[in-house]
Amino acid sequence: MSRLRDWLGALLRPSPTVSVLSLLVVGGVLGVGGVIAFEFSMHATSTDEFCVSCHELEVNTLPQFQRSSHFSNAGGVSATCSDCHIPKEFVPKMIRKIEAAREVYGHFTGIIDTPEKYAAHAPAMKAREIARIKANDSQECRNCHTADRMLLAAQTAKAREYHQAMQTNEKTCIDCHAGIAHPENSGVAGIH
Repeated sequence: MSRLRDWLGALLRPSPTVSVLSLLVVGGVLGVGGVIAFEFSMHATSTDEFCVSCHELEVNTLPQFQRSSHFSNAGGVSATCSDCHIPKEFVPKMIRKIEAAREVYGHFTGIIDTPEKYAAHAPAMKAREIARIKANDSQECRNCHTADRMLLAAQTAKAREYHQAMQTNEKTCIDCHAGIAHPENSGVAGIH
């Protein structure tokens, strides 16, 4: 017990050679620098340019997305890769960034480094991403789309019926719209 007390006492005593103010300034500068570097890296790895910088995504996924209504529509609103694939909330975002390291690893180790290899692994990657989106009740979809507002919008009677049923039948967006930005019939997934 006395060892612990001595150790804590040494931590709490000011340094005999460096002033407390100097230690605080250095700690503050390192802390601010760390936060800035962290934020920069989070932003840089969440851009469309970063996502499609892998050749296999540029060839397989980007053309799919560019043909979708999430890229080009009458409203002029365009979603980005991160809008759909990276949660806004901090903890889920960090978990997703760690999970995405799997695909980056696959690219650099040659597992999915060509369009053909990517296409071969796409069904498994897409299934993982659909499961993630389903597990969080399609939160990334709901960041832009709300069922209540959609029911007020000009929709077909069938679409309105499905959206009302979604609210009462424990369904989520991805249950019906899994191929909205990366169509099923293309044979490849755009999950990165």
